[in-house]
Amino acid sequence: MADLLIELFSEEIPARMQAGASDALKRLVTDGLVEAGLTYAHAQAFATPRRLALAVQGLTEHSPTTREERRGPKVGAPEKAVEGFLRSTGLSMDDLEIRDDKKGQVYVATVVTEGRAAPAIVAEVLEAAIRNFPWPKSMRWGSGSLRWVRPLHSILCILSREDGAEVVPLSVDGITAGDTTRGHRFMAPDTFSVVNIEDYAAKLKRAKVILDPVERADHIWNEASQMAFASGLEQVEDRGLLAEVAGLVEWPVVLLGRIDAQFLGLPPEVLQTSMKEHQKFFSLRDPKTGQITGFVTVANRETVDGGATILAGNQKVLAARLSDAKFFWDNDLRTIADVGLDGMGAGLADVTFHNKLGSQADRVARVEALAREIAPLVGADTEQAGLAARVVKSDLRSEMVGEFPELQGLMGSYYARAAGLPEDVARACVEHYQPLGPSDTVPSTPVSVAVALADKIDTLTGFWAIDEKPTGSKDPYALRRAALGVIRLVLGNEIRIALTQRSFLALAPHVGRIAADQDFGPLEDMLGALESTMGSDFVAKFATEVFEAKSAERGFGQKPSEDRADVKFGLALTENLLTFFHDRLKVHLRDQGIRHDVIDACLAMPGNDDLTLLVKRAEALSAFLKTSDGENLLQGFKRANNILTKEEARDGVEYSFGPDPKLAETDEERALFKALDQAEAAITPAMQAEDFAAAMTAMAGLRAPIDAFFDAVQINTDNQIVRRNRLNLLHRIRATCLQVADLTRVEG
Repeated sequence: MADLLIELFSEEIPARMQAGASDALKRLVTDGLVEAGLTYAHAQAFATPRRLALAVQGLTEHSPTTREERRGPKVGAPEKAVEGFLRSTGLSMDDLEIRDDKKGQVYVATVVTEGRAAPAIVAEVLEAAIRNFPWPKSMRWGSGSLRWVRPLHSILCILSREDGAEVVPLSVDGITAGDTTRGHRFMAPDTFSVVNIEDYAAKLKRAKVILDPVERADHIWNEASQMAFASGLEQVEDRGLLAEVAGLVEWPVVLLGRIDAQFLGLPPEVLQTSMKEHQKFFSLRDPKTGQITGFVTVANRETVDGGATILAGNQKVLAARLSDAKFFWDNDLRTIADVGLDGMGAGLADVTFHNKLGSQADRVARVEALAREIAPLVGADTEQAGLAARVVKSDLRSEMVGEFPELQGLMGSYYARAAGLPEDVARACVEHYQPLGPSDTVPSTPVSVAVALADKIDTLTGFWAIDEKPTGSKDPYALRRAALGVIRLVLGNEIRIALTQRSFLALAPHVGRIAADQDFGPLEDMLGALESTMGSDFVAKFATEVFEAKSAERGFGQKPSEDRADVKFGLALTENLLTFFHDRLKVHLRDQGIRHDVIDACLAMPGNDDLTLLVKRAEALSAFLKTSDGENLLQGFKRANNILTKEEARDGVEYSFGPDPKLAETDEERALFKALDQAEAAITPAMQAEDFAAAMTAMAGLRAPIDAFFDAVQINTDNQIVRRNRLNLLHRIRATCLQVADLTRVEG
């Protein structure tokens, strides 16, 4: 066994590429070694700003000799077929065997592949890895053809054993592998040789290089925490920044500085963002006030003055950066004082949201109208919801967000408070973007919920209207995230809202425009279809408040009854969008342990656009099916449904006429009639009260009578009157169970 050590030494590797590069080096080399027949015990990759390293321990010294039998053409096959087989195996006719096969005699070749020594395999694998390395960006330098992220200076490649180390013979584009490397660029620039992995790491540390990025990050964090604690401050945790800074230095030297008092009036998030984005500084917070008052910077070298010169230079640059931030902040506050937050957002009319969906101002108007519709459903004040929707995007025109786009929403909340707007409006400015992901907080303030729902529904319906839906591999407008956001907002706040109606209202402005631009041909009045889908109250509202206004604006049909092209088009889009919501809901519920077939059984029921009701039903059904009563009742239901379906198909009739208890011949039949009466008496009010658990408990009482009925009663008796009555009784079982969920979709 031997240990393999590889180092690829170059100019600075961008910090964002180091983790991916070390993983790629490990994958390319270890996969190549295994494919060539070598095995190993353990492999670990490392990265610093100037080097990628890989340590492979327990590597076998030689690949095994292999023997492979290959079946060739039949004896007597065309000569060209035999010649092709010989070329593929590298053998001659004398090396082939003739063996009997099911269809006659065939040629069989035994191909022997001799094993190879590890150094030859390592050289071949490493050269291929270097020449085909998957850098996101790479360059060429000098007159060579090799591409690397930055100029590659040297290659260290050794196989170490107990008796010493062997340099693997390798040369790539004029760079010959050796056993030497270099330390820190400034503090230990001389070359030195290494003999194994432990020697390599130890000598690097003496040469002011910490090889392991995790160790560098831990050193930075621990040093910064101790210095902050000694100064009465605490670190603001930022793991992403910590990983990035660890990739910028080989020998981290932590320095602590203070922020000038003139900048302490800036919002903490502005200070933190400015220092992080421009300077890669860590923020230090005063635990008593929550204000950012200090920072930590990480140098890449030790200095005779303990870093004082470095720190002074950094503080000068930071003062310039924060002066810019203060200038933006002061200008934005003056704008709000002069024209208010509405005035700041007036420029949104000149900002295109999407060339097919209008400007940001158009979008704000749509969101405001929808937020006013949603507000009563979530317990929000309609006027406050409308005001919030009107101003939540205003900070997009602020100078601060122009400099730091990641602060959108957050700055809006500060500016709303500066403008004297209600606190719920200020909170909506930042919360209407939430939730941004599966682990993000779900807003609970009613105004925020109303605006957040309106914002996400408008985004979804807009892109649905222009046919910019997500595909299997692409979702450029983050529509899946928007749909999941709607789902989490609705479920997290237990909101009872018909998504079909809200989505149709949101689609109306787009549908009117699209319908006006297309020739749909003569169509019948679609008001009846719309009313059956969404109810008469909704149709009246849509006709008077939405359709007529939009159609008049577009020069489209003035009365709803004259042409319903837009209604038909809108219904189709709404149905398609609801299917998208259901698909995202399935993923969400599967993560919570609810089976896909249980979800499908509930999706098939009325009211499936009310997600809170839908999930309540699915959770109750999932819990019920995990009980023995649930499992057995499901089997009884499926047996009844299968028999009934088969007999209806054979007879060409539907057995849905009420069964007559007087025709019951057995005690089991009479007991089943009585059990169905009791179950229906309990299920009907439970379903009206949306108490699905109670309905399923009542349904569980049917388990024993159904089992006894099937054990004792012959359905297809010779007496046709009794047979029909029993089939109608099976229909009653099916109808009773289907009140709760479509059990035909449940597996098992």
